[in-house]
Amino acid sequence: MAKGTNLVIVESPSKAKTIGKYLGPEYRVEACMGHLRDLPKSTMGVDIEADFTPEYIPLKGKESLIQQLKTAAKKADYVYLATDPDREGEAISWHLKELFGLPDEKAKRVTFNEITKKVVLSSIQQPREIDYDLVDAQQARRILDRIVGYELSPLLWKKVRRGLSAGRVQSVATRLVVEREREIEAFVPREYWTLDAYLRCMDKAGGFVARYYGDTKKRELGSEAEVDRILQDIQGKEFTIAAIKRSEKKRSPTPPFITSTLQQEASRKLNMTPRRTMAIAQQLYEGIDISGEGTVGLITYMRTDSLRLSEEALYSAKDFILGRYGQSYYAGAPRRFRKKEGAQDAHEAIRPSNVYLDPERIKNDLTREQYRLYKLIWSRFVACQMADAIYDAVQIDTQCAGHVFRAGEQILKFAGFTAVYEEGRDEDEEEKGGSLPYLDGSERLSPEKTKKEQHFTSPPSRYTEATLVKAMEERGVGRPSTYAAIIATIQDRDYVIKKDKRLWPTPLGIVVTDLMIERFNDVIDVEFTANMERRLDEVEAGNIRWKQILRDFYSGFKAEMAEAEKALEGKRIKVPDEVSDEICELCGKNMVVKIGRFGPFLACPGFPACSNTKPIVERMPGRCPKCGSTILKRKSKKGYVFYACERGVDCGFMTWDVPTDHDCPRCGQTMFKRSGKGAMKPFCINEQCENFLPEDKRGYKRRMPKATTETVDTAQELPEKPKKTATKKGTKKK
Repeated sequence: MAKGTNLVIVESPSKAKTIGKYLGPEYRVEACMGHLRDLPKSTMGVDIEADFTPEYIPLKGKESLIQQLKTAAKKADYVYLATDPDREGEAISWHLKELFGLPDEKAKRVTFNEITKKVVLSSIQQPREIDYDLVDAQQARRILDRIVGYELSPLLWKKVRRGLSAGRVQSVATRLVVEREREIEAFVPREYWTLDAYLRCMDKAGGFVARYYGDTKKRELGSEAEVDRILQDIQGKEFTIAAIKRSEKKRSPTPPFITSTLQQEASRKLNMTPRRTMAIAQQLYEGIDISGEGTVGLITYMRTDSLRLSEEALYSAKDFILGRYGQSYYAGAPRRFRKKEGAQDAHEAIRPSNVYLDPERIKNDLTREQYRLYKLIWSRFVACQMADAIYDAVQIDTQCAGHVFRAGEQILKFAGFTAVYEEGRDEDEEEKGGSLPYLDGSERLSPEKTKKEQHFTSPPSRYTEATLVKAMEERGVGRPSTYAAIIATIQDRDYVIKKDKRLWPTPLGIVVTDLMIERFNDVIDVEFTANMERRLDEVEAGNIRWKQILRDFYSGFKAEMAEAEKALEGKRIKVPDEVSDEICELCGKNMVVKIGRFGPFLACPGFPACSNTKPIVERMPGRCPKCGSTILKRKSKKGYVFYACERGVDCGFMTWDVPTDHDCPRCGQTMFKRSGKGAMKPFCINEQCENFLPEDKRGYKRRMPKATTETVDTAQELPEKPKKTATKKGTKKK
């Protein structure tokens, strides 16, 4: 076969590079860089009157790439469309086929659940036709979102604020955040008390703490008066042991990752946003250059809700566990996990492509983020095939005057899967008591002291990105491929903000949500949206025609639009201003947050009588090294974050480095750390101090501007960061 007589098209250059190394010279692998054809941006692009006929056009700016691929496709004997194995990947392949005018006999569809040499070579020998049910499901989703966005957004422009946009699924996610906030506001704390007895063994050394449990059955203490009555009953009396229960408890490992659980765990343990998690996972899937191995796809496809593991993967895990940890750490038989209701089973769970490429072995070939995420995926997969963890559990019930006080403890007896991995938690666990002495039941116990404590029930927690993904998954809102984009979108649109890792609705998000609930309840209804996802799954399964879904949806939506236009005629909904703690120095009022052309700023609510405005700044820990004033976090007009003294040009201090709450042990000045993600080691920037760390040793890839000597007007734009000089191949950098 002549060189390059077959064309393989994938989405990205890194994927093309990996696959190109596995295929022979008769294959030419090119990247299409995602979609090359889509609905137009300037118009809806859907002819509703002509039964929802979409108008697809080549994307602007990709003309040369389209022409290049079209020429290559024309010369090739066969064109292998090897985009990602999901609905969107299938749609991209279909668009390529239509755009290049490829006949059915020339267009071959191939998918790779993992990008390894074995899978790539096997898949390329078994091509299939494009799955038009998958394409239709994606078209239906795209057109539904386009109709909602292009018909609702103009209404929001007219009635709320210019520049707003509405989304079918994003609006539901915003509603979840708004409703959680209202639950918190409406929450009424309930009082309850705990009573602990510090018990000492009278016949031998040792003691422990037992908590009030109840009398004949468990009882909650609702007031201090109840606690005091119990204290009166037990005052001066001995405690006896009513029962000792010893048992062995087992804990099984969690299943391997699916998309939602990977995003949740990466958020908890690695502090990664869902969008960042999926971007790094995509890199691991498409391939990394590994020393001694070449370019290797390290994980299986990362957009999946299936818990299935291949027999080959199960065998490899068993072999690896037996070799590294021994027979006692293996589960004894392969663990297979039941898929959840409604889950698609097209792909495996997320797992390492080769379990023998353990994270420590390839750490030097990965970036810090790639290493941490790969280690998370690798550890979870290995752990899911390991033996249960075993605990020795002890429960002691003590009795005094008819009142039962209980103490309990669990001690790890055999680590099992916990030697490799333990799942993170969204909320902090309750504080554990101290260890228990060994008792046989005959001991007499004397209370050394008692401790009563008042508590109040807590409101539900605000969503984190991890718990919002979990909530959307449980309610059937969105699909694995959409979670990250949904959460990013509602923050980008300023409907939701993230503070202290929690998601808070903005006044704008609340106003838009209330309007949507009032006028478009079906669109923003959680169950309606979940049902729409199920109907899209039916399209994918070939049970429903995609245009029927659009017809059913639009008939009700059109009526709601007409009713909303009529009801809101001549009205404009005001978004309440967010009141800040900043005081206007001219009139003494609390300033409010306004939105301008360049983003939010502070303004006096007394306008026009008082027209005072200020930029929104964040106060940082530490003190200015030049004058000792507060350091503020600022942003230039081009979006660069820098740190400057609150006195501005009167002081002149600014830096790219981040102030910390640590003081130098030598000179006492505030220490700084390198900007960027992850944990950074603080350093001293005082040139007169023996702990001073020069700029070229602070870990930056390029030299930063001299911060302590430049005088910068912080009210003006900060100079741009130095840029790398672009060089052509074969030329030296000037």
